[in-house]
Amino acid sequence: MLDLNRLKALHAVHVYGSVGAAADALMVTPSAVSQQIAKLERETGARLMERSGRGVRLTDAAGLLAEHAERILALVETAEADFEALRGEVVGRLNVAAFPTAVRGLMPGALVTLKQRHPDLWVQLNEREPERVVREVARGELDLGVIQDWLNRPMAVPEGLSKATLLDDVADVAVPADHPMAGEREIELATLRGEQWISGSPGTVCHDWLVFTLRSASLEPVIACMADEYPTQLALVAAGLGCAIVPRLGRDCVPSGVRLVPLLPRQSRRIYAVWRTDAARRPAIRAMVEALAESSRKQENAWAVN
Repeated sequence: MLDLNRLKALHAVHVYGSVGAAADALMVTPSAVSQQIAKLERETGARLMERSGRGVRLTDAAGLLAEHAERILALVETAEADFEALRGEVVGRLNVAAFPTAVRGLMPGALVTLKQRHPDLWVQLNEREPERVVREVARGELDLGVIQDWLNRPMAVPEGLSKATLLDDVADVAVPADHPMAGEREIELATLRGEQWISGSPGTVCHDWLVFTLRSASLEPVIACMADEYPTQLALVAAGLGCAIVPRLGRDCVPSGVRLVPLLPRQSRRIYAVWRTDAARRPAIRAMVEALAESSRKQENAWAVN
């Protein structure tokens, strides 16, 4: 009988292209992955990996077995979900991930709620960028993820995933306190021509969105500073080094040298929970989504008060 953990190791090498990358995804050592595949070779009587230059590659037999492994692992997940649904108990383990501001702004409240209501559920939290979260949920490496997309530049969610909207996170423009427009009730984006901007790193969702949005308003972005954390961006704004567009979930404490002004047109990003549709019957998935929704409502209520 084929061992499930060995099939999982082979499938990971097939998906990620190398033993090292598969080991990272499975959170084990490369040696452990190689050992699992060596045992699988003895089980099947077939050669599954062979040398290719300085690395290894899967044989045709391994590719065929990996395709079967994908279907087997999906069936196992469905069986586990059905069994959990039958028992109706929120137990076991959830491997979840979210982008940085959601980890800071939503996850603490959600995890405390889960711990209080379902002490037998163990949640592993990871910090990931949204595109990676989607890939890992789709591949089964994560049970649930929290992602974002900007309403003027939505993110596609692959077939086989379900999602639930948690909140709309409005973004305002952050300007230095002595900026000529710091006292305005609203600022039209097009009036910020000639400003220097503070952005996330190239290749991140926030950087790409900022460039897209400024160019959509016929503004050619001049990026003066790059920082991935919004509190750092706000510190740079306070120092007079540029302007930034900052969503409310990313603010934390706003420095005294910064003024936040609503933008026209309104800019916001939508925050979702995503999970594999086949796992939707798991009570633990439902409990996680409910806890995130409650945390989101509390956050929105706090914004309304402030």
